[in-house]
Amino acid sequence: MPLILGTNSIKDTGYDVANSLRFNDGSSDYLSRTPSSSSDRKTWTFSTWVKLGNIGTEKGLLHSESDSNNFTAIRFSSDHRFKVLSARSGSTANGFYLITTRLFRDPSAWYHIVVAVDTTLGTATNRVRIYVNGVEETAFDTDDFGASQNYDTDINATSQQNVGDDNSGFHDGYLAETVLIDGQQLDPTSFGEFDEDTGIWKPINVSGLTFGTNGFYLDFENSGSLGADVSGNGNNFTVNNLTAIDQSTDTCTNNFATMNPLAVPPANAPTFAEGNTKVSTNAANGNPVLSTIGVSQGKWYVEAKRISYDGGTGDDDAFRIGFGVTYVQNVNLIPAAISNSGHYFMIGNGIVYNGSTDLGDKAGDSNVSDNGVVGIALDLDNNRISWSFNGSWMTGSNAWSGSSPSSYVDIASGYTYFFLQTDGSTGRAYTAGWNFGGTSAFAISSGNTDGNGYGNFEYAVPSGYYALNTKNLAEYG
Repeated sequence: MPLILGTNSIKDTGYDVANSLRFNDGSSDYLSRTPSSSSDRKTWTFSTWVKLGNIGTEKGLLHSESDSNNFTAIRFSSDHRFKVLSARSGSTANGFYLITTRLFRDPSAWYHIVVAVDTTLGTATNRVRIYVNGVEETAFDTDDFGASQNYDTDINATSQQNVGDDNSGFHDGYLAETVLIDGQQLDPTSFGEFDEDTGIWKPINVSGLTFGTNGFYLDFENSGSLGADVSGNGNNFTVNNLTAIDQSTDTCTNNFATMNPLAVPPANAPTFAEGNTKVSTNAANGNPVLSTIGVSQGKWYVEAKRISYDGGTGDDDAFRIGFGVTYVQNVNLIPAAISNSGHYFMIGNGIVYNGSTDLGDKAGDSNVSDNGVVGIALDLDNNRISWSFNGSWMTGSNAWSGSSPSSYVDIASGYTYFFLQTDGSTGRAYTAGWNFGGTSAFAISSGNTDGNGYGNFEYAVPSGYYALNTKNLAEYG
């Protein structure tokens, strides 16, 4: 079984979400639209599925601002809480301000968020309601429901409406099934349901809802028009700094592995970007960075690329991409005794087991030069591993010419393995990009799927190997 199961670990979900959109706060990604006319500013519902990227930053989901003193915003805060606020004359005391007690800091799972507003209601605490994964939030660190009855928010006003930005911070991570209902305060059962077998909250088809004048439904399925509204209203959004590479198949019905910003020591921690598929270490950090999902059976295929590296003479073994049984400082992820297991890396001058055993010179550092794609084929049914470089597989004869992983390195059995990267020392900084199939840190020019039709890889997925996602885990993991 995998160590981490995402929010939706159901093989057959009934309704499948095809795409999400990846937002990167470092490149100021967001969608924007300015309604031509105002509609219902008192009553509306916002629903979206969210997978977090960079942890500990302000992440805007929905924002509308008449001016700096009058705005409505929905976001995750830098202290991991969820906020809904609306201000008049520069003060939320004239609007409303809710901050959850619950913390949101899991980058491996999808959350479903619903914010349902109706300021016409007589009971103040019913005017703004927040639901997460089908359950209403009732514990708040701040619970100012002070908006007067019939208060006008800025949502559905003629001011610019942003998805993925709220002027305090750009969203970092993924959004899927993003919906605004104009004129109705709906509960989460309009957007999802509990699976009758597993009890997991999952999405349902929302295309039949009544969206209202300024309502929209963003499914992110058109890579050439990522802001396209498919509600039938034609309320399309302008795309800002997002491109086709940001369209992802990592969704709330098929959760893909990424790299894990929580499973690193806090001191000199690396920088994560592009939905946690791009990791930049610094010269002071030699600790491994792990994938969000670990596996103990099945056959899995992953791609990685060295985007940049400051290595010098004699240091070409410091950049390492591979997998292993490992641990993180102060986090007990494995048993204390792992006598015949270790790390397996593809590095500049060969393949290394447990950091010491060279399994063959592969013609030096040119084999993992910047922008070359490393393929990793991990076979835990037979306990072996093989590597490829730019589509050519290791042959066992110090060469890269195989068309499939026919030459293997034996690995220890009985452990949960993670894909990982490390610099092997504390003296070199580098940036690695990963592609687990859902989304990639680097552009894919060809596009290859596994045997189940999942993933988007640069090179052909070996027969019998699969992308690391919850659909495949339910079947093979």
